[in-house]
Amino acid sequence: MEGNNLEQTLQEGNLYRQLNTLIVAHLRQHNLTQAARAVASATMTPLDVEAPPNKLLELVAKGLAVEKDETLRGVPSSTLIDLGGALGYGSTPPPRVPSVDFSAVQDTKGSSKCFAKHETRHLSEHKNVARCARFSPDGRFVATGSADTSIKLFEISKIKQMMLPDSKDGPVRPVIRTFYDHVQPINDLDFHPQNTVLISGGKDQAIKFFDFSKATAKRAFRVIQDTHNVRSVSFHPSGDFIIAGTDHPIPHLYDVNTFQCFLSANPPDIGVNGAINQVRYSSTGGLYVTASKDGAIRLWDGVSASCVRSIVGAHGTSEATSACFTKDQRFVLSCGKDSTVKLWEIGTGRLIKQYLGATHTQLRCQAVFNDTEEFVLSIDEPSNEIVIWDALTSEKVAKWPSNHIGAPRWMEHSPTEAAFITCGTDRSVRFWKEIV
Repeated sequence: MEGNNLEQTLQEGNLYRQLNTLIVAHLRQHNLTQAARAVASATMTPLDVEAPPNKLLELVAKGLAVEKDETLRGVPSSTLIDLGGALGYGSTPPPRVPSVDFSAVQDTKGSSKCFAKHETRHLSEHKNVARCARFSPDGRFVATGSADTSIKLFEISKIKQMMLPDSKDGPVRPVIRTFYDHVQPINDLDFHPQNTVLISGGKDQAIKFFDFSKATAKRAFRVIQDTHNVRSVSFHPSGDFIIAGTDHPIPHLYDVNTFQCFLSANPPDIGVNGAINQVRYSSTGGLYVTASKDGAIRLWDGVSASCVRSIVGAHGTSEATSACFTKDQRFVLSCGKDSTVKLWEIGTGRLIKQYLGATHTQLRCQAVFNDTEEFVLSIDEPSNEIVIWDALTSEKVAKWPSNHIGAPRWMEHSPTEAAFITCGTDRSVRFWKEIV
């Protein structure tokens, strides 16, 4: 990315900070303390920020006056910042149905739902193991990272076009970008929530930033050099911060605008086997969760970076390989090399549900919700099958051949529709979508 685009990215970050500061100060000044705390926590803004009284109201009034004047003069209204970029990226469609309330149903036996049949298609191959995948928040793109150090970016609409039985437009190429800038295998990926920026974490101890709005860009435009193997990365919902899970037992929190790294001031006592397999932010950024090699699931405060709950031995002495929040941020779904998938209540640390019947002891396997959180998906390594459970009843409702040669090592579900990706040790990437 050229210097002017980098400067624009920095300006956008500063603008968001100023806006969040004004919102928190405005709420506090009007005695809406609880709301001020919630916004401060979600945006990592200090609660005690100072701003002139009614400054936010004053700026909004000026902006509305300018907009009204432009309307009267026939000037079309426009947003202050184009967050979408050339690809129209950033607007997330509403979910298909509300997320499931796991505390609402007590006796759910015998009421399991059917998981719709899916069709699958081989999309592409890396030159080495396909190690990870991530969908963009708007569901329009998916990226895969490989041991061959490359990243492939797919456009979902082109994948669907490719899967049509009678495509009249000739061969369709779903891969729209390929990036090469790591020198060792890639472990994880994430998309900026508003801008056309993709980040990757690798064994070369680097977090790299790629601008996927530029068709010719092959290299990263920014690099954060960590001191450890970067095993997992996750963007804060504001896009201003990144959490990195590394071989170090404490998550590394980075300010995207300054590159400054923060560590927890009061970390829990973690043993020598505390490397982090996965880290994920909650939907508001108020919390983040880590799944570690010592078998623990840990919850961290998104503002203070302090560990607020440790579920030690969540997967016994086996590695905890993945962890993610439910949309309502009340529960965490975890997966481990003890061949269990578990749902934990955040408020109490209590085990709510177990999803059994899939063996995974070798690979850094994932367990994921579908987009509506009605189902849980994971991998059975010995049979090389995809296993699906009803999320509420914990009953196994489907088991399908993965069509990979050897068990997939990663799976990721679209956040917006009935579609998911599997990545294999056979180097291949497969796309699955509901048969309509």
